Amino acid sequence: MNGIEELHWQLGLLQTLDVGLVVVNRDYQVQLWNSFMANHSGYSASETEGQVLWQKFPNLPHAWLQRKLDAVFMLKNQAYINWEQRPYLFCFKSHRPITGLAPFMYQNVSLIPLTSPDGEVNHVGVLIYDVTDVAMARLELQSANRRLEDLSREDRLTGLFNRGYWQECLDIEFTRYQRSHACSTLVMLDIDHFKSINDTWGHPAGDEVIRHLANLLVSLARKTDIIGRYGGEEFAILLVDTDSLNAEIYCERVRRTVESARVAVDGGEICFTVSLGIAQLENGVSSASEWVSRADQALYCSKEGGRNRFSLYRSG
Repeated sequence: MNGIEELHWQLGLLQTLDVGLVVVNRDYQVQLWNSFMANHSGYSASETEGQVLWQKFPNLPHAWLQRKLDAVFMLKNQAYINWEQRPYLFCFKSHRPITGLAPFMYQNVSLIPLTSPDGEVNHVGVLIYDVTDVAMARLELQSANRRLEDLSREDRLTGLFNRGYWQECLDIEFTRYQRSHACSTLVMLDIDHFKSINDTWGHPAGDEVIRHLANLLVSLARKTDIIGRYGGEEFAILLVDTDSLNAEIYCERVRRTVESARVAVDGGEICFTVSLGIAQLENGVSSASEWVSRADQALYCSKEGGRNRFSLYRSG
């Protein structure tokens, strides 16, 4: 095979590679622009060759890319950019059949020093790999893992924290109190005569009442409040940096809001009330479970006192 034939098939190979190939000189001017780049950019080789790369493509990260190229010229070492570091270098549309809905082509990029016969590096090859399929699969897996994590924390009926995760938050707050004695108050809440609601209207209607109450609690909460479904029709609210006096104001607001609420179900509307128990964390509470027990005792007092009210736990 003579030199001309060898050069011919080498150039043909470069043009048909399913990988982008750009060669730039020390002035960052394009010296080679293969078919992959032409097809995805919309610019032919004749339109790009001799052009300064970021002048032709102003959306390129000019300063960042120039630093990368300068390092390759100077150190004569390859550089590699993963899509997780930077999703793409050239903003190309994705044309993959499976991941066609991807917002753009995810790319891995290699910067390769091209050594001349005298040992100098006067050109750098920029290889663009389409890794959209890999990236989308990774992102979907990460999204699925996040959803699983949310499900592990979330009560499926209400969207509030489930009892297990809420208990973890309570334990953290109790530990914080032991260290800093920061004020916090626990509220336990229970729907009054909930069995009667289920018996009269059916369990789906009872579930709707629970969902409605959960939404009301969220609407009345501050960002720092930690709300969980403790079980059945019982809820737990951790009021961080809140003393018992302000907790009473909060509970009265909850009580009145619930009392005036109406839950639309097949066949009519359901009115319901709640009872609440309040326990401020203070010296002498030996554990998070004792804190819950105190709030439960206060809730029991509200039930015994006629329901649709709140009670404050008082020691001694």
